[in-house]
Amino acid sequence: MFKSKKIFAGLAALALTLTGCTSATEQKPAADGELSGEITFWSSYTQGPRAEYMQEMADRFTKKHPKVKIKIELFSWGEFYTKWTTGLSTGNVPDISSALPNHVTEMIDADAITPLDDVINDIGKDRFYEAALAEGAKDGKHYSVPLYTHAQLMWYRKDLLEKAGLKIPQTWEELSQAARKLTDGNVYGLSVPMGTNDMMATRFLNFYVKSAGKRLIGKDGKADLTNQTVYDAIKYWADMYKNTSPDGSVNYNVLDQATLYYQGKTAFDFNSAFHISGVEAATPDLMDKIGAVPLPRMKASDPVYGGETTNQPMVVWKNSKHPEVAKAFLKTLYQDDDYIRFLHSVPVGMMPALKDIAKNKKFLANPYIEKYRSIVDALNEVIPMGTSIGMEDGPTLQSGLITSQGVIEQMMQNVVLKGQDAETAAKDAEKKLNDMFKAAGAIK
Repeated sequence: MFKSKKIFAGLAALALTLTGCTSATEQKPAADGELSGEITFWSSYTQGPRAEYMQEMADRFTKKHPKVKIKIELFSWGEFYTKWTTGLSTGNVPDISSALPNHVTEMIDADAITPLDDVINDIGKDRFYEAALAEGAKDGKHYSVPLYTHAQLMWYRKDLLEKAGLKIPQTWEELSQAARKLTDGNVYGLSVPMGTNDMMATRFLNFYVKSAGKRLIGKDGKADLTNQTVYDAIKYWADMYKNTSPDGSVNYNVLDQATLYYQGKTAFDFNSAFHISGVEAATPDLMDKIGAVPLPRMKASDPVYGGETTNQPMVVWKNSKHPEVAKAFLKTLYQDDDYIRFLHSVPVGMMPALKDIAKNKKFLANPYIEKYRSIVDALNEVIPMGTSIGMEDGPTLQSGLITSQGVIEQMMQNVVLKGQDAETAAKDAEKKLNDMFKAAGAIK
């Protein structure tokens, strides 16, 4: 579901009218300086240790500030998106919440969240990765604070490469050759996902295009698919689908794709280091046989690049009656020892949003981080260079559209299932995307 800028702005204004709330900038702490008030925290960190951590931090905060109450409500990412977009019309939004980068873009567009420059400065602005802060910035103000980060790497099976006498591929051509050789009926070299209910084909296309120094969305904000680099990328992934991937991957979403690697059924994959916990849960015997490196390049001599980095943001809502409480609580999540403990709840999968923590001895002194130190080093290399797809120049509505509407996924299906040529398929997809961008008010 996507709302246009005018619709979102109208909902935001209506929400403020209905609730009679003053803006965050007009709120003041209690006269005696003591924090007080009840806030609601919508969290999508629903899994065990992460959910427990947030509740523990809330309990500790309210114990220190007895006039404060924090109510945590848990929602999956899909539920959260529906909850806040529909909640704008009634003012039924929280004081503070987790979010996704594309959510933040729409929240800013709806004037639904408040700037957090004071929080960022108190934590230490220079501690954050510049690109991560930029994803939540508009007109010189920052509307989100990244809580943690992760980036896409190329995952491989050490044992399969060794058995076949292959080196870790550095280029797309080397990956193609290795994946073909390792496809043997029991294992697929590389699954190529194209399900229209997810963004995986867009992700794979973006990797290839960015390795050539190009972008799917140009600096003018328009989709840029009608060029030779994109044509080559479409042909590359169509060929890989035909020769190294299960037929069913034409309908795969991110979980379908990841599960194959978790179960040891693919030799290569692209994903974040959440793959480690996935493999451990599904096929623990493979824990010593997995590895990951930065994404393939056009030539081995080309520099490493940031294909895609995801910075998980936190936001404070403009409707909050107690933004000073929400901001004070938010800052406590970044206290070094507690923050490290949070990151260790999914070690390697959740990497620090703070540069100094990435080098912190306590952070590095974790069994998983020590075991997969080469993967941690690869992540630290690419995280600063990457952004969400389409956010190379900061938050854009186009980013949410290109990754949520299945246009590129349908384009790839048209090529591999209907035999449409790359140039025609790309031209059609580019027009569809730009029409969507115009309808959303993102471009003229």
